[in-house]
Amino acid sequence: MNPEWAASSWEAVVVGAGPAGLMAALTAAQGGLRVLLLDAQPTAGGQIWRAAAAGQKGTAGDLLRDVASHPGITVLSGAEVVAAEAGEQSHTLAVTSPSGLSHVHAARVILATGATERFLPFDGWTLPGVVGAGGLQAMSKGGLDVRGKRVVVAGSGPLLLAVAAGLRQKGARVLAVAERAGLPQVAAFGVAAARFPGKASEALGLAAGLRGVPYWADCAVVRASGQDQLQSVTLRRGRREITLACDYLAIAFGLMPETRVAALLGCPLTSAGAVDVSVWQATGVSGVYAAGEVCGIGGVDGALLEGFVAACAASGQIGRLRDAPRRAEIQRRFQAVLERSFALRPNRLPTPSPATIVCRCEDVRHGDLQPFTTWTAAKLQTRCGMGACQGRVCGPACETLYGWKFSGVRAPLAPLLLSQLLGDPNTLSPP
Repeated sequence: MNPEWAASSWEAVVVGAGPAGLMAALTAAQGGLRVLLLDAQPTAGGQIWRAAAAGQKGTAGDLLRDVASHPGITVLSGAEVVAAEAGEQSHTLAVTSPSGLSHVHAARVILATGATERFLPFDGWTLPGVVGAGGLQAMSKGGLDVRGKRVVVAGSGPLLLAVAAGLRQKGARVLAVAERAGLPQVAAFGVAAARFPGKASEALGLAAGLRGVPYWADCAVVRASGQDQLQSVTLRRGRREITLACDYLAIAFGLMPETRVAALLGCPLTSAGAVDVSVWQATGVSGVYAAGEVCGIGGVDGALLEGFVAACAASGQIGRLRDAPRRAEIQRRFQAVLERSFALRPNRLPTPSPATIVCRCEDVRHGDLQPFTTWTAAKLQTRCGMGACQGRVCGPACETLYGWKFSGVRAPLAPLLLSQLLGDPNTLSPP
């Protein structure tokens, strides 16, 4: 039996309760729409506001409070979209939640699905203790005790600094921040970012939290070592190698827009793999909008603005968008600087050995993939990408390492119980 929230059509459904989704839900409700806000996590806030509480001082607390208290918004946490189909008058989302598997119908959909971490294989990356930088940040916010733990933060992008500062605040011993980009690129980003509102103070705050922690540019992970657990990480800094004994390696090779729901709805993507949107955040599918990192990695300020614009456009509040084009142009310039400064360059990619596992679900190794020239061929012959994650990790890794085009997004987007499927056999039928 469908729960009450799935019993009728919604005027707007927002998928994702991070900064962009929260702002979109509140703005759409202010425009008179009845809004359902879905999020896969137990609480709203997204990755960056995971530990925030409604009512606490600051933007996050204010927005969480306003969304939770608005009578026009229904928030459903622990709800994940597993299938989606666009229609002429209404769009249908199949949602799994603690209530079971249900259909949700919406006249308008605003996608705020955020981004996922990019993983690239290197020797030892599957050892316990080697985790995504955002993943370790999330676990520490969720209660993982990192006090006194020796942590190396490595990879590329400003996320490294935020993660390192957050872990240190939780009591971790951050041994070093190893940035893969060269010093000229890092310096250029710092100079350019300082010209954007609020970025200079943000950088100073991070620097204060990392006082005394070595920051090494042009430094890359060579391998992680250990028996049954991470014991050390070897870095290449310039022409020499450095080995640091550690408990955790927090690794980040940048973020990727989470576009799977958008793909099922038929939304066009840009060459960079983000949802392609207009100046009003409209996708190529009528009634579907997108906002935040799913449209490109640009930070909290850009996500909040895009969520506001998308919801205003979806609800007809055009009068509230007078200043939006100017602010959006500022955010686009910052996003371009970010992408240019921390782009993954071929000569700075990890160099896995033939025995290095690329597909963790199916234990497919780098050497197994060498005979193939396309993702489809490798998938058919080696089962690469056919495990539980359906290529979410190894697909983008193969695209980066080998230049293959990752494809094959299909429902269901998450594992389902057989009882759920038997209860609604038509939920996952193809459009």
